[in-house]
Amino acid sequence: MILSALLTSVGINLGLCFLFFTLYSILRKQPGNADVYAPRLVAEGKSDQRRDFNLERLLPSTSWVKRSWNPSEQELLMRSGLDGVVFMRIIIFSLKVFAFAGVVGLCILLPINYMGSQIIIDFSDLTNMSLEAFMISNVNDGSKWLWVHFSAVYVFTAFVCYLLYVEYSYISAKRIAFFYSSKPKPDQYTVLVRGTPKSSTDSLSGSVEKFFSEYYPTLYLSHYMVHHTTKIQKLIDDARKVYKKLSYLKSTQSTSQRFGRVGFWGICRPKVDLLEYYEKKLEELEDNVRMQQSLLSGKEIPAAFVSFKSRLGAAIALHIQQGENPTEWLTEQAPEPQDIYWPFFSASFISQWLGNVVVIFACIVLTVLFFVPVVLVQSLTHLDQLETWFPFLKGVLEITFVSQVITGYLPSLILKMFLYLVPPVMIMLSCLQGYVAHSQIEKSASNKMLWFTVWNVFFVTSLSGSVLYQINIFLEPKEIPNILAVAVPAQATFFITYVVTSGWTSTASELFRLMPLISSFARRNILSKTGEESEVPSLPYTSEIPNILLFGLLGITYFFLSPLILPFLLVYYCLAYIIYRHQLLDVYTPKFETGGTFWPIVFNSTVFSLLLMHLIAVGIFGLKKIPLAASLTIPLPIATLLFNSYCRKRFLPVFKGYPAESMIKKDRIDQNDPAMSDFLDKLVTAYQDPALKPIQFSGRTDGRNAPLLASES
Repeated sequence: MILSALLTSVGINLGLCFLFFTLYSILRKQPGNADVYAPRLVAEGKSDQRRDFNLERLLPSTSWVKRSWNPSEQELLMRSGLDGVVFMRIIIFSLKVFAFAGVVGLCILLPINYMGSQIIIDFSDLTNMSLEAFMISNVNDGSKWLWVHFSAVYVFTAFVCYLLYVEYSYISAKRIAFFYSSKPKPDQYTVLVRGTPKSSTDSLSGSVEKFFSEYYPTLYLSHYMVHHTTKIQKLIDDARKVYKKLSYLKSTQSTSQRFGRVGFWGICRPKVDLLEYYEKKLEELEDNVRMQQSLLSGKEIPAAFVSFKSRLGAAIALHIQQGENPTEWLTEQAPEPQDIYWPFFSASFISQWLGNVVVIFACIVLTVLFFVPVVLVQSLTHLDQLETWFPFLKGVLEITFVSQVITGYLPSLILKMFLYLVPPVMIMLSCLQGYVAHSQIEKSASNKMLWFTVWNVFFVTSLSGSVLYQINIFLEPKEIPNILAVAVPAQATFFITYVVTSGWTSTASELFRLMPLISSFARRNILSKTGEESEVPSLPYTSEIPNILLFGLLGITYFFLSPLILPFLLVYYCLAYIIYRHQLLDVYTPKFETGGTFWPIVFNSTVFSLLLMHLIAVGIFGLKKIPLAASLTIPLPIATLLFNSYCRKRFLPVFKGYPAESMIKKDRIDQNDPAMSDFLDKLVTAYQDPALKPIQFSGRTDGRNAPLLASES
């Protein structure tokens, strides 16, 4: 890629970012957009937007930047929980890494690359100069200057490992402190028990009570059996929608809105009194829900939430095999009640196993199918190949601006558009694996999305073309460093434009929130649903964490190969820091709390990126005819793996569960809390399925809303 194509891509994306910032700073001041740009504040009743018109509402401003910058980490912890703090720590960690890398890369490595003469450079035509002039490819083979790159790899690895250790230690301490400062939570006292064996004399509920009363007589508190309630939950969701429509109709004074057509689009239907129609429909749904609830009595599935009188009691039951048969009385940590993914419980052991097999096969198929857009993208970076495939485009491609847009902007844009489709698919696949909680689904989908992105965006893009067909990369592992050393530097310019397009513009569009804006406009002006409350979203960890880590992999990998990527990464992380702080404070509300357990994913990804950099460095120094540097690089991955092993043993156990010391201390503190008895009383019904609770949307007073299934203990 030539310099002018890169500048074209940067110019287009800078313009889009400026447009998004300007539109956001104006649109956020409009009262009708409060549910788009500050849904959390609206839900909390803290939105201070006034409806009276003033000129200031039409002028862009940057006051939101100061509001996002000011809150301390403790304030962010109170607003977004430890998961929100850890998400921001990921961005801060990346900023530190690439600030250091930027100083070394831009001040030392970039000038050395530019002074090389391996590639012929026409200094009289700078705009058409190849960007390879700024890469390690331009350093002469066997040059002593390559030892500077060798030293930089060592120094950078040591710095990243030091930051990883400090951050791991900091977040581990935060996790323990967060545990001590938290109030008693149901999930700390509860385990999920599956595989309850059937008894000829006792019901499933009776078997659970008998087992834990016998073996945990001083620790066992209560249990709650799980039922298959998917059908009931759908009816309740329908009733909730009808209730919202009723609430709006009762709040409006417009007679014209009270009468309308119902059914599919209301076509060919007479007008009816909507208030009367929805009241009758709501009562029918409530009666249907009660009937379905009554049919579930005594029809439990072999799973139960078992609660204990102390955290230590729950931990003992969690980490010890309960029955002589290891396939029975299986225990796992219970999630928070609001975090439970109830459809999971309808899955049997065999269906969960089959679900995992299907998910693995689906991930492989999805990865293979994604080769198509990757190959399409790579064809756009080579105009000669594009002219061969589509000869009729030759005249158009000869236009300078068109060729610059196609090679510098379009490929990364197309790839990003295809990637937008992947996160929902990964969430769907994770749901099939039988996870208990939404947080577990998010973490699983994040892992899938990360490795899917790393493989398809980095490896397949780098190895596409002739190198992709070198089968010896699989048959001769010793050739992997050499093949990567040839393939990866060749794609440096593409990944620079990818950072600009997928990083800068996508982050700015996160602030602008185009799709929620369109949805809100359509709901208010086309569907006339002004009375309906919009749901407050949560931070999409499934897509955002893999994005941040992919850019981290690109920065670490290209640190010594093409330092030109580093300033673009720094701009991305600076934008992400301000924008996501703002979104966590005003837009997103936490739907669950994992206690910062996303951090080990970040640690593992960063270590993998370092190992990949070492592997490429071995190949590069070998190709550049300094075999001694290649040999001296080999101890680096070994030392990195030893560091990884130490950190896993030192810190990872804290993220898998809280230590007994902390739980015993917390239990002793809570013994003196007069509110504990009330908490334990409520713990008996904390895990009641929401679908089995009485619904009272219609507000009837005929006594027909009483609970149908009593709590089991």
